[in-house]
Amino acid sequence: MYLNCHSFHSLRYGTISLKELIAQAVACGVKAMALTDINTVTGIYDFIRECADKGIKPLVGMEFRSEHRLRYIGLAKNAEGLGEMNRFLTTHNFSGEPLPLIAPEFKSVFVIYTLENAPEFLRENEFIGIRPDEVSKLFTSAFKNRISKMVILQSVTFSNKKQFNLHKILRAIDTNIILSKLTEADYCRTSEKMLPLESLIPYYENHPEIIANTQHIIDSSNFEYTFGTPKNKKFYTENRQTDIAKLTELAQEGLLYRYGKNHELAKARIEKELKVIDELGFSGYFLITWDIIQYSNSQGFMHIGRGSGANSIIAYCLGITDICPLELDLYFERFLNLNRKSPPDFDIDWSWKERDIILRYIFDKYGKDHVAFCGTNVEFKYRSIFREVGKVFGLPKEELDMLAKNPMALHETNSIVQLVQQYGMMLEKYPNQRSMHSCGIIISEEPITNYTPLEMPPKGFPIVLFDMHIAEEIGFEKFDILSQRGIGHIDDSVKLIEKNQGIRLDIRDTSISKNEALCNTYLAQGNTIGCFYIESPAMRGLLRRLNCDNYKILVAASSIIRPGVAQSGMMKEYIFRHNNPEQFEYFHTVFKEQLGETYGIMVYQEDVIKIAQYYGGLPAADGDILRRAMSGKGRSREALQKVKDNFFASCAQKGHPEMLSQEIYRQIESFAGYSFCKAHSASYAVESYQSLYLKVYYPVEFMTAVINNQGGFYRTEVYVHEARMSGGTIHNPCVNKSEYQTTLYGTSIYLGFMHLQSLESKIAHLIESDRDKNGAFLSLEDFINRIPIGIEGIKILIFIGAFRFTGKTKNQLLVIASLLLNKFKPEHKSLMLLQEPAKEYKLPTLDRSVFEDAFDEIELLSFPVSCTVFDLLQTRHRGDVMAKDLVANHKKQVRMLAYLISRKQVPTKKGNMYFGTWIDHEGTYFDTAHFPDCLQQYPFQGGGCYLLLGNVEVDYHFPTITITKMAKMPFIPDPRYMDAKDQFKTQQMIKEDVSPTHRKPYPQGHEINLPRHRMKFSN
Repeated sequence: MYLNCHSFHSLRYGTISLKELIAQAVACGVKAMALTDINTVTGIYDFIRECADKGIKPLVGMEFRSEHRLRYIGLAKNAEGLGEMNRFLTTHNFSGEPLPLIAPEFKSVFVIYTLENAPEFLRENEFIGIRPDEVSKLFTSAFKNRISKMVILQSVTFSNKKQFNLHKILRAIDTNIILSKLTEADYCRTSEKMLPLESLIPYYENHPEIIANTQHIIDSSNFEYTFGTPKNKKFYTENRQTDIAKLTELAQEGLLYRYGKNHELAKARIEKELKVIDELGFSGYFLITWDIIQYSNSQGFMHIGRGSGANSIIAYCLGITDICPLELDLYFERFLNLNRKSPPDFDIDWSWKERDIILRYIFDKYGKDHVAFCGTNVEFKYRSIFREVGKVFGLPKEELDMLAKNPMALHETNSIVQLVQQYGMMLEKYPNQRSMHSCGIIISEEPITNYTPLEMPPKGFPIVLFDMHIAEEIGFEKFDILSQRGIGHIDDSVKLIEKNQGIRLDIRDTSISKNEALCNTYLAQGNTIGCFYIESPAMRGLLRRLNCDNYKILVAASSIIRPGVAQSGMMKEYIFRHNNPEQFEYFHTVFKEQLGETYGIMVYQEDVIKIAQYYGGLPAADGDILRRAMSGKGRSREALQKVKDNFFASCAQKGHPEMLSQEIYRQIESFAGYSFCKAHSASYAVESYQSLYLKVYYPVEFMTAVINNQGGFYRTEVYVHEARMSGGTIHNPCVNKSEYQTTLYGTSIYLGFMHLQSLESKIAHLIESDRDKNGAFLSLEDFINRIPIGIEGIKILIFIGAFRFTGKTKNQLLVIASLLLNKFKPEHKSLMLLQEPAKEYKLPTLDRSVFEDAFDEIELLSFPVSCTVFDLLQTRHRGDVMAKDLVANHKKQVRMLAYLISRKQVPTKKGNMYFGTWIDHEGTYFDTAHFPDCLQQYPFQGGGCYLLLGNVEVDYHFPTITITKMAKMPFIPDPRYMDAKDQFKTQQMIKEDVSPTHRKPYPQGHEINLPRHRMKFSN
């Protein structure tokens, strides 16, 4: 009898989770109910499953609302009815037009109007919903003759008074008004909660037709859904047979290209994989991915194939990935096994500049009715909760900031704040808005609107209204089409090398960019700034600690740096065992046999499956449940608990000591987090090596490409420094040499106009296009004649030195510009100015300090170019020790003068500490540790140079200075200012990179307690 129930998927309206809603139905004796969330079907698939478990008949539909007002309720008679509603709503979502007052002529949908908005004429499938409080109106002549078209309408929106208040808060958030401004029309009625059937039915007992009509809708609505059957596009060719034939043909061609004619191991692996792929019906999935790659290659784009798909030799032979699974002994069962019902996972990266072109190809090739992005629910988060709820209660911005930025323990204790906290905490984990999944695309066999309405977010690609987890459960597997700047670094470097040196480089040839001797030297030294995934201070420190001088160690490093491995303590233990291979024992033979490459430590996701299978005796499918739970993809705690129970039962059956099994499972649990599968780590390692190869042999081109792709972990200044250290000569922007992006002439690097923070981008592009069309600028006057620019824009270009080719000083150029433009507006440029020859002005000689240029550069670029920051210091002292000598100063106190590059905040049990990265005046990097007690007395004071005092600790080849004292060093007064109060403000513009860390403190060594020796057991 409940034909209109809302869950919290009715965004900023409903207050009840699906589980709670169904639990209430069970408690009230409800045997059938409808989920009709507002303009969405996000929850219907979970709803159907939950109802089936509880013996409730599920009805699915939508409540159609427009401009915050209910239009009508739709209930699907069957799957066709859901598709009808989805397509109707999709059309209006795309057009932006409000929903009509009258529902369209649905064929397989029951439509329910309220008494207030019912049209005069009702179709056969249309009814009027009557609330219990409206039954008394039916005795009037106005409604008597319509009873035959009426049904029970007991809407459900909240559970109790507190949730009703929360509902009103949500409505105020949605309508962007304070709580006191809400009107009754803005929120639901106080009666919209679930009642026991024995309390509801008596309202209608005098009108049996209404009860009968309601039951008719319940009986006639039979939406059935088959979970688990694939919904993706089935075939790339005509059918399954031609798909596997095509895949086999492509695999054989790729085998010849990758391995030559007589590689028996590769042949056997291909046959094994083809058999499994065919049995599981995944040939079409592979071929569609191959098709996308073929298009990318035809456009000259570079891609990186990663994810578990890189375990496959078929993917390698098809060119989807560049990882040889034989070389790394990649675990095929992690990728595909006969127990797996869903397609494998291909993650494919393109340059951020080219991804949209790939997306457009996919949508055009496979049809807009069959392609869409996965959606995602953006939940209310801590900061947004307190801002949104606090605003509803009328708190001013200052108080909202205080609530959002501080933990609740530091909030004020007045009654309003207490209400904000009380209702705010109820919103944790509530969906707040729908968004687009960052990369997941669905390609369906049937039109996607058979399953969901679509929305069109600002990016211009449609999204479904459920997330990737639901997509997988209902039979969809996504194609992950990603973008990253690392590929842009590589791709642009290759193009720059050809343009600058005439060398055509095939960077995909892994024989030149993997395990190359000089690259390995750079790797072991952590000389990897600018290289994808291996440039952060933490990663460079890890490379040095491991003395990482080959590809396989890099693959492991790419995984152990991940939070899950580090948090479990396995990163520390791996470093110890790698450097001390004689000082530990494998505490079970399975660990030596299966994890010998990583010293008996679980480093990859596959390792969990291996241990569960070979030690615990579990089937691969159960091991995969552990792995999926570990990676955050598993959503069932019950399934995980069942596997855990089976693990211990199986271990006991195999005769393993319980203590040993407990310890092994503890290690598995502690490993939970964001670890990689081995193929994923290998894919990252290949890309890292490609970047490194370019950095080693073509450093100037590589660093220019990094700068143009807007860097990576660090700010632009750091990459400019790297370019200089690599042999490049850095030049400020020049109107005759520079483009919007940074340009390269031999080893001369001209910074791009994009780095001038206050110059309009349209002016920057216009300078480049006009110069291409009309030739170089001859003078400042010629530039002003050709480019519609005002005095402020000209000043920016003068101060950065963009007219230095004229031979005039900045001061002289400023005088000329003032004479020409002080009363001039670009939009009023006269023909006279365009036609007049350049005038010769008699200009005074104005003295200028050599440091003025540097301060101009800091103001416009945020860093100096014409000198170093060290040249601007008042002190000439450069420290007692240089970074290159730190390893020789183990356990010694050192004093150094250094420039701050970055600092990373890390939580500890005693408070936040920081790891700092610096360069000395020779340009060499080094690292520091700042503990909470030291930071209280000697805090960071922004970007700049500091005098540091601390003790050197060399940890497995990697020196770190534990700071005991530090002080920021002052610059010389800015000579451009006469007033003393202004002479040091430019120094405050010097930047630093600050990285916060939102995680619990890592455990200490004694807390990890990872055994290094076999466990002893008493008989």
